[in-house]
Amino acid sequence: MTTTSTASSASTPGTTLVIGATGTTGSRTAARLTAAGHRVKAASRHATPVPGAEAVRFDWYDAATHAAALDGADRVYLIPPLGDPDPAEVMLPFLRRARTAGVHRAVLLSSSAIPEGGPAVGTVHRALPGLFDQWAVLRPSWFMQNFTGTHAHAVSIREDGIIATATGTGRVGFVDAEDIAAVAVHALTDEDAPNTDLVLTGPEALSYDDIATITTEVTGRPVVHRPLSYEQMRDRLAALMPLEFASMLAGLDRAIAEGAEDRVTDTVQRLTGRPARTFRALLERQRP
Repeated sequence: MTTTSTASSASTPGTTLVIGATGTTGSRTAARLTAAGHRVKAASRHATPVPGAEAVRFDWYDAATHAAALDGADRVYLIPPLGDPDPAEVMLPFLRRARTAGVHRAVLLSSSAIPEGGPAVGTVHRALPGLFDQWAVLRPSWFMQNFTGTHAHAVSIREDGIIATATGTGRVGFVDAEDIAAVAVHALTDEDAPNTDLVLTGPEALSYDDIATITTEVTGRPVVHRPLSYEQMRDRLAALMPLEFASMLAGLDRAIAEGAEDRVTDTVQRLTGRPARTFRALLERQRP
């Protein structure tokens, strides 16, 4: 796939509905779209103001919020409802409504760990090409931002100097959320939609031991990786969320231990024209 020129992208008309516009990738996608001159409807449960965008209230589980959010939009960036093991139940009726309302391009945020037709959002992935002629599914690896801000790993790093996982020595092509957003903008605005799924990674595959080492080197604070069993990880997560979702997340850790995420792709470079950012560069820019 070739990258459409900036001039061509910037001239694309239309309004993009960004669902989850205050979240990790949604906020960055909305910011990049508005900075490039695109019209954006920034959707969140409380219609939180977003600079340069029209804030609208949106709740996946409140269909009464859907029509106003879709009004005037011709493309949509989709963040599935957080923690829902079966998001298709609410997402597919919304997507059919979106198509009827005039949306012609949909870009879905999924995960490198979930294939088309797989569990959770994999069902929505499978349905998307039948709903829209122009579409893309972003399947990023695990976010580098999991180690900064308010994520549980970041809190554990700050408070205890520990990263606890059931990943063993498995490696992950951690990706910067800024790179995900950059690809999302291209997928939403380039003249030709990708019409495929895009696996997004950073430039290197790192184990959680590597993450701990780099974090120690950049921050000067000792950080170690504490390996847990699948059962220990599941029970730890179940204290914070429903058991079914905790089991799924712990299972993803186990898959990492078995090598499922040990890969890197050139997708960020191909679509944005620049290399994906490294974890060390992220930490130097944004400390845990």
